[in-house]
Amino acid sequence: EVQLVESGGGLVQAGGSLRLSCAASGVTFADYAIGWFRQAPGKEREGISCISSTVDMTYYADSVKGRFTISEDFAKNTVYLQMNSLKPEDTAVYYCAADLWAYCSGDYHNWATGADFGSWGQGTQVTVSS
Repeated sequence: EVQLVESGGGLVQAGGSLRLSCAASGVTFADYAIGWFRQAPGKEREGISCISSTVDMTYYADSVKGRFTISEDFAKNTVYLQMNSLKPEDTAVYYCAADLWAYCSGDYHNWATGADFGSWGQGTQVTVSS
């Protein structure tokens, strides 16, 4: 059974930084596509970033490109989301998700809904104050 646990959320002022972690058990991350998603109150879930280790590629939503960076530590079976220059509109619950058969690509709509990801963490709250 795949288990994902996010951590690192919190309250930060606009312009600040946070690093989210997604630790996995029951799966070898190197074999999976991993995505970060977020959902703000009253809004649909939004794909933020996707990493495909098998092809060593990373992808980002336009809203976070240049500010957020996704990375993996295979030794720790953990994926990170470094978030810099945070804005109040980044406030949301952030989730990581994994799937052996999901596909990250440059076509944002291929992965951004999260529909192809079968395993999800419980989420971590990020609040950015103005």
